[in-house]
Amino acid sequence: MIKKVIKKVIAVKGKKVKDIKKIVVKKVAQKGIVSKQVKKSVKILPLIVKAKSKESKFKEKKAQQKKVKFFNKKKVVVSPKPTFIEEPREIIKPTIEQIKNLIEKGRSRNFITETELLQAFPEIEEYVYDYELTLEDLQKNGVQIVEDTGNFLELASEMKSDKKSLVHSTSEKKKFDISELSSDSIQMYLREIGKAPLLSREEEVELAKRKEKGDKEAERKIIEANLRLVVSIAKKFTGSKGMSLLDLIQEGNIGLFRAVEKFEYRKGYKFSTYATWWIRQAITRALADQSRTIRIPVHMVETINKFQQVQRQLIQDLGREPLPEEIASEMGEEIDKVRHVIKISQDTISLETTVGENEDDSTLEDFIEDVKNVTPDRSAALQLLKDYVQEIIISLTPREQKILEMRFGLIDGVAHTLEEVGCEFEVTRERIRQIEAKALERIQKHKNIKKLRDF
Repeated sequence: MIKKVIKKVIAVKGKKVKDIKKIVVKKVAQKGIVSKQVKKSVKILPLIVKAKSKESKFKEKKAQQKKVKFFNKKKVVVSPKPTFIEEPREIIKPTIEQIKNLIEKGRSRNFITETELLQAFPEIEEYVYDYELTLEDLQKNGVQIVEDTGNFLELASEMKSDKKSLVHSTSEKKKFDISELSSDSIQMYLREIGKAPLLSREEEVELAKRKEKGDKEAERKIIEANLRLVVSIAKKFTGSKGMSLLDLIQEGNIGLFRAVEKFEYRKGYKFSTYATWWIRQAITRALADQSRTIRIPVHMVETINKFQQVQRQLIQDLGREPLPEEIASEMGEEIDKVRHVIKISQDTISLETTVGENEDDSTLEDFIEDVKNVTPDRSAALQLLKDYVQEIIISLTPREQKILEMRFGLIDGVAHTLEEVGCEFEVTRERIRQIEAKALERIQKHKNIKKLRDF
């Protein structure tokens, strides 16, 4: 505004004003005086500005468009580095008919397994409310949620017998069922992790930057926002033996902590894509370490999984159990290694496992022969033989006794060679052989030799 006023005051067409040090302008709307420093030589612009014609406006606009097109041609577009973008998952909500079928199945046998429940609810973390309502319906119908045991017939008969005994004997106290506690714990955990909001890409990067600077609160937010990812991965391993769903979730959370520590946001990947591998590794390591009574190394577990996959494929192709040679050819391994894998991949069974239906029946150890232990009659016979040998050896010289004891292992059960006995007595092997033959000849002539012939 000040510049416009100055131009109006000093504008004279075609002339210059020299040696102007200071121009004082008084605005109409203000009482004060505004001062402005100006250069000594100022070009005086014409006061009257002619309006632009339509033709000049059109030419100007056209020139501007050409300029824009020119610069657009010269512009080089640098494509960003390709990044892995996760496709949005389609959340499939279970239908009312599926839930009714699940409840009917549970009512028919008084229980359902965790695997069946997870098959009906593949994305529990996305619809916790419906899952809770289903659990309440199952509880009202007297259906229990149990872990997979592999023998559903025995489990169903046990559940029916337990239900009948509870109906007929009202005075008995209700038995504590750990499966109810397990389902309640899962329900509480899912409800708790559902409160944490999911993070956008920008929020992940911002929290990762804060985490690098040592912000523990940012690290905690990243972990809480991805606990549902752990549940979705852990439930895929529920068919594994030896570990429940809660244990698998706990091991997956350990992998999630490791992923948060190692995450590098500068590479452009989403955290969920990166963390999935750490979570899976933690769960598979835990299964290898804890699911078996006898621990198998992780690299051998991977070999066993490959062996079982090839075995299943050959059973489908051949229609029979494949031979070890066929499996070795398919895997590209040696036959001895395949036999070793077959041996260590067998499951362990307790010797105290009952064979019959009742608990009072015989156990598995009653039908397995222990070849290492000696029977009582055999033990008594060996003791008599030992006593008879001692009676005969006493008649020999101390040197002959020592040589026979070392040669036949009569003391420690270890038979020594002629070289070892010769080093002990500092004589040659031939001399030891001669002494041994002479001692055995004397034993053959002993009066009690008939007792040894019975053995």
